[in-house]
Amino acid sequence: MVKRRKFQLRLPSGALALGERTLVMGVLNITPDSFSDGGKFLDPQRAVEHALEMERAGADLLDIGGESTRPGSTGTPADTELARILPVLEGVRGVLKIPISIDTRKSQVAEVAISAGAQIINDVSGLHSDRRIAEVAHRRGVPLILMHMRGQPETMQKKPFARDVMKDVTQGLRASISIARKAGVAKSQIIIDPGIGFGKSFEQNYELLRKLPELAKLGYPLLVGTSRKGFLGATLARDGKSAPAEDRLWATAATLTASILGGAHIVRVHDVSEMVQVARVADCLLDPANCRNFR
Repeated sequence: MVKRRKFQLRLPSGALALGERTLVMGVLNITPDSFSDGGKFLDPQRAVEHALEMERAGADLLDIGGESTRPGSTGTPADTELARILPVLEGVRGVLKIPISIDTRKSQVAEVAISAGAQIINDVSGLHSDRRIAEVAHRRGVPLILMHMRGQPETMQKKPFARDVMKDVTQGLRASISIARKAGVAKSQIIIDPGIGFGKSFEQNYELLRKLPELAKLGYPLLVGTSRKGFLGATLARDGKSAPAEDRLWATAATLTASILGGAHIVRVHDVSEMVQVARVADCLLDPANCRNFR
């Protein structure tokens, strides 16, 4: 276990403390082809209802995305992405109380989403798809999540994996941070994500989770997303078949606990109610003071 550093982000609506307890980020995929819940929330009203359900279940943040970046995906035009997310952003505006993060690789989408109420940008490409996202984050005064992805979604699980995954992730994140800083994004507004499942072998995902404290030494808040991912399905495989996404709940819980004990400030999940419980108990393990806060 590590002693988790405390940070404070500046959102348009006010400050957001990181490190006092683990924040749970609920995932809302407004896509037809996401690996876990593709097509379930394409209807705007259903998506709005699910957003409110996650807030009631204890989510601290909501991450909305209109483009699938699962292995093998080929990308989505900006106008299609906006057509998916805007009705949902408009539907929750003034109703949802928790901050919204926009999951996008496009500066155009990020700009419009912020105008529609989003307060954080989550770029899974780490600014390698569109560097102008950093300029948007700086100009609009919102935090920026930089994730490490080796390659592109279409081929990231087919290309050779890094020989040294920690070196690859650390160097990649440093490069993304450099781009952001040169665009004017303050160090205090950057969050990093090792990109579990994005261009890593199944074994490398576990290595990254074991070595999260090393990534924490970069000096930035950590976000980790393991929810329902393929390496968990492979771990739970029976008769040579990967466990389906809906059967990876407890495996997700195990990796969530490991992430928090390794220093994660934010965990990105699909199953909010269950993972809020996991985060609460893991926080008690991390620091007894957290248990007193819940009494």
